[in-house]
Amino acid sequence: MSDDPKQVSNAARAEFFMISVAAQLAGMHAQTLRTYDRLGLVTPQRTSGGGRRYSARDVELLREVQRLSQDEGVNLAGIKRIIELTNQVEELREQVAELSAEVERLRAGYRPDLAPQQRSTALVVWQPRNRHAR
Repeated sequence: MSDDPKQVSNAARAEFFMISVAAQLAGMHAQTLRTYDRLGLVTPQRTSGGGRRYSARDVELLREVQRLSQDEGVNLAGIKRIIELTNQVEELREQVAELSAEVERLRAGYRPDLAPQQRSTALVVWQPRNRHAR
């Protein structure tokens, strides 16, 4: 890991920490982590025995929860909503990236000979026959 605790290397992202280590890394008490888990702010993975295992991403999220709470004065309900919206934005970004890639694939495979033909712009004027003039 780097000297800056806020920067987590890609290799460290695969690591998981027991609650005491995660609490120390996040600068919180372990009981706070349990409370945040109960409230759904952070959802650590579980061992087969039910123990919590926090990822580096979870620790980053815990730090963000602490920052929002202490520095910004946001209550826990507000923080939960911010996390939900942030996750939603990330999911939408991923969908946009997937759709953009699909559009590029379709454009790369575009064949004019298979494209729909241009529709005619000709105008036809209909005039009824005059039945009375014979």
